[in-house]
Amino acid sequence: MKSMLLHIMATLLVLALGLFAVRYATNFWGAGVIYSLQLHAGLAMLLMALFCLALRPGLFTMTLLAATLFIAGHAVWMIWATLPQTPRIDLARMQPFRVLSFNVLGDNLENGAAITDYILESGADVAYVMEAAPVSLHLDRLVKTYPYRIGCGEHTSTCDLMLLSKYPLDMVYVGNLSDLRRDRFAMAKIQIGGTALHLAAAHLSKPYFDGYHMEELGELGDVLSGIDGPLLLAGDFNASTLAPDMQKLLKVTGMTTTGLEPATWPIIGGAFGVPIDHIYIRSPLMAAKLSRIPSNFGSNHYGLITDLLLPKG
Repeated sequence: MKSMLLHIMATLLVLALGLFAVRYATNFWGAGVIYSLQLHAGLAMLLMALFCLALRPGLFTMTLLAATLFIAGHAVWMIWATLPQTPRIDLARMQPFRVLSFNVLGDNLENGAAITDYILESGADVAYVMEAAPVSLHLDRLVKTYPYRIGCGEHTSTCDLMLLSKYPLDMVYVGNLSDLRRDRFAMAKIQIGGTALHLAAAHLSKPYFDGYHMEELGELGDVLSGIDGPLLLAGDFNASTLAPDMQKLLKVTGMTTTGLEPATWPIIGGAFGVPIDHIYIRSPLMAAKLSRIPSNFGSNHYGLITDLLLPKG
């Protein structure tokens, strides 16, 4: 019985390790969903390896343990490597800037009013809203606080991606990242206290739609890498920062996260879910605090809110 249990556990562990080994050998899109779970999977495999080692100490089980330590350790290292720099400058020279990002779920119409209330009470200077139809029913209230907008009738007739701003939006662009979905990418520039800040919003396809997720991130990276100065990118990426194509995006654009990213999906997972919604920044824009909003308001995602620091002009 003991030997059979060891063989079953070891076989499952070898198969799982083989799947993650593909990450380091090729850019196969089909395993992209799994790579977003590298920390979760790494910790689970580590427990399995320890169990195997307890059943039969030896070179083989020690090798399994070492391999799982590498997978889990690499996930931890990637999280650490993408964290923002700690502000080490005179705060008197910086100005605060708050950002909200939330996929509200397109058919979540009954909670549109409550979500609108939260946006208005959040103190956000800019709000990114994905699948924005529920909020679009309350634009008459939002416009009083956010007179500048992209989406839902402004710059595009579609209502998937919406950007609300207290500041005038210049150089507005709305486009497609692929032929799978329309108007899921937007850019604009705002001026805050004499400093220009580039805004970008994106709603990525799910990573199991052929190679679309990888292609869309490639397109996004090409566009954003050509922008100079402070940059803010937020939205629903349908993948964690651990995924290889997400790592590549941050590398080519020079962006970082805004802190330890809380899980945003699935709702049932709570704190043990996966952070697939992100707010990324590039220096000299700096992060002060990142948190998950207190309620999902009927959405299948949690939203994010972050406090940033931008140099005064």
